[in-house]
Amino acid sequence: MLIDLHTHSSVSDGTETPAELMATARAAGLDVVALTDHDTTAGWAAADAARPPGLTVVPGMELSCRWFPSDAPPISVHLLAYLFDPLDPGFVAERARLRDERLGRAERIVAALAADGHPVVWEEIVAGCAGGVVGRPHVARALVDAGVVASVDDAFATLLHHRSPYYVTKADTDAREGIALIRAAGGVPVFAHGLATNRGRTVGDEAIAAMAEAGLLGLEVDHPDHTPDQSAQLRGLAADLGLISTGSSDYHGTNKQTAIAVCTTEPAEFEALLAAGTGSAPYRD
Repeated sequence: MLIDLHTHSSVSDGTETPAELMATARAAGLDVVALTDHDTTAGWAAADAARPPGLTVVPGMELSCRWFPSDAPPISVHLLAYLFDPLDPGFVAERARLRDERLGRAERIVAALAADGHPVVWEEIVAGCAGGVVGRPHVARALVDAGVVASVDDAFATLLHHRSPYYVTKADTDAREGIALIRAAGGVPVFAHGLATNRGRTVGDEAIAAMAEAGLLGLEVDHPDHTPDQSAQLRGLAADLGLISTGSSDYHGTNKQTAIAVCTTEPAEFEALLAAGTGSAPYRD
């Protein structure tokens, strides 16, 4: 089985609609794909409706969180949430708050860019998002379309990175709270790209162990932003802590250069994930 448990559609910051993403998954030979858009489940129904015969679709989401060290500034972390109840009231409320945070943050970034003469227009970015969750990648795409930068990666490297004057923070969920919300909704929390140092500051082994104690159930071990040594470190840590090990592409369509299915999950680990999730079920034949 070929299993990719981390992909994004145009409902958040991917470039393919959920239906197009399902076609891409099938063309890549995937047997299982998870849809994990940022802070929203809005693409689940469309993915199910467009699911080709024989393809299993795991309903999921990527939750924006923060880890708060005792002696350092907060660190941005992401939790992948699988097989949770999308109607759980507590989780519904937190997802709505995060989407509002993301929207307000993007609007402030665009206003600052426009004030300095960059040709980006907030109303056009919102219209181009087609009702999805607006975020920095949409601003990056607008900068590409306006000819300001050559690519989305260039936009993040030059104008939208964490030390840029245009960067705006947002009030993400405390990681322990995120884990609790996912578990309360019957879902499976998995720590996403936990050692991807090219993305910024990362937490250490002690923090991951503390997350496991708080109810974390898995680690995304194999990821395009992990070096072989980082993947090996996470695989050993998952074994030591009794956590599920996953692998996935973090596919975003043309917003990133990474191909779907470039990293995958072992079938036995996928079965363990399925056994742990009680809030919803995969879409399959």
